Amino acid sequence: MEQLTILDAGFLQAEDSDPHVSLAIGAIAVLAGPMPDFAVLTAELAERITSVPRFTQVLRTHPLDLGAPEWVDDASLDISHHVRRAAVPRPGDDAALFRWAADVIEHRLDRDRPLWECWVVDGLAHNRWAILIKIHHCMADGVAATQLLTRLCDGYTEPAETRRPPRRRLPAVPLNPVDWLTAAWRTSTGLTAATTQALHGALDIAGGLLRPAAASSLTGPVTDMRRYATVEVSMHDVEKICQRFEVTVNDVALTAITDSFRTMLLRRGEQPRRTSLRTLVPVSVRSGDAAGRADNRVSIMLPYLPVEKSDVLQQLQAVHARMTRAKGSGQRQAGSALIAAANAIPFPVTAWAVRTLGRLPQRGIVTLATNVPGPRKRMRVLGREVIRLLPIPPLAMRLRTGVAMLSYADHLAFGIIGDYDAAPDVDELATGIERAVSELAELSTGHWRSTPAGTLALVQGG
Repeated sequence: MEQLTILDAGFLQAEDSDPHVSLAIGAIAVLAGPMPDFAVLTAELAERITSVPRFTQVLRTHPLDLGAPEWVDDASLDISHHVRRAAVPRPGDDAALFRWAADVIEHRLDRDRPLWECWVVDGLAHNRWAILIKIHHCMADGVAATQLLTRLCDGYTEPAETRRPPRRRLPAVPLNPVDWLTAAWRTSTGLTAATTQALHGALDIAGGLLRPAAASSLTGPVTDMRRYATVEVSMHDVEKICQRFEVTVNDVALTAITDSFRTMLLRRGEQPRRTSLRTLVPVSVRSGDAAGRADNRVSIMLPYLPVEKSDVLQQLQAVHARMTRAKGSGQRQAGSALIAAANAIPFPVTAWAVRTLGRLPQRGIVTLATNVPGPRKRMRVLGREVIRLLPIPPLAMRLRTGVAMLSYADHLAFGIIGDYDAAPDVDELATGIERAVSELAELSTGHWRSTPAGTLALVQGG
């Protein structure tokens, strides 16, 4: 039996704190048709999925949370409870697929069974079909979930484990007290610097959680219904922007989200402010030797996205600067340290604390933006090509929208989840993201120079 970590269990407790949320994450793979025979497909998917022990296990909880939940084998596993078939109504376009996907993702998974579902979806236009994978966040983070998704594909092989090379026996050397004291001093100062950085990061995280964001319609109570929308942009365009302006893929993605949220606020008649969009940005801390493990290994950063700036290039520069500052602030290290410390506290105490905090009206964080690198090579399932791979993020903590980004082959997909009543404009949010990337791609073809203020200016006629 394997116990859940405090981070894994935290997703269960966060779900328990609000009856209107489901802490499931998912992805849609759209494939070229025709769809294989369902019985054959089910048998093949079942074999591939159940090769992961976590998909054959259920949670065993303890009364009054006296111990952490445990993963135990499900002796009565019935694959028909998990691999299901559906069809979208005509004309089988994206709108029909996304409405159906929102209906699936908004329902909670049954905790009496293994916490996953696999839906095979027929009826898509252009002779296509789809697979929707839905798993509880307590099972895996985005990186682990993507790895699990690739197990469904043809030709999957287990990632090679990272092994340390054998230690070489070093020849004995006489002890030099001066060298020993110098090494000890360097070690102690290094630890002090790391501790100081983590402390600063912890204060930043605490401030982000306790300091309310500017009041807006982006946060508040949610219903139990969802809307879902996506948009895909060219990775070639994104990489061209990265090279031209010396930024990261994540910087470009967050800038596109920033510009679209600014447009959303203005469309709703609200003034975007510097403190309007504090964003939860998960950061993977998964090591190479844990690539195949089904669990959560993330820390967080809490930057303000610069919706107060009207120019998309200024937004890009501000996002890059703020993310660089957040990375250097120790937030990532502090998040990992806090989780490690929480694991040392008796589980009943942490479970009670997480549930209590989850019921409080959180006002510091406004949205979620999570970026997961996906397969760069095209995948196949039973010989059918995966044409699109679309992420579905969770929604909780009084956030009314969330955005997940997933790269696949030559595209970067944005999956947007929103509360059905409070975020009826998720389609416009998707359109705004696409428009922002297109504008940045066009700007990247011009000639720019640095100004004394450290910004970039377009050289006229260049």
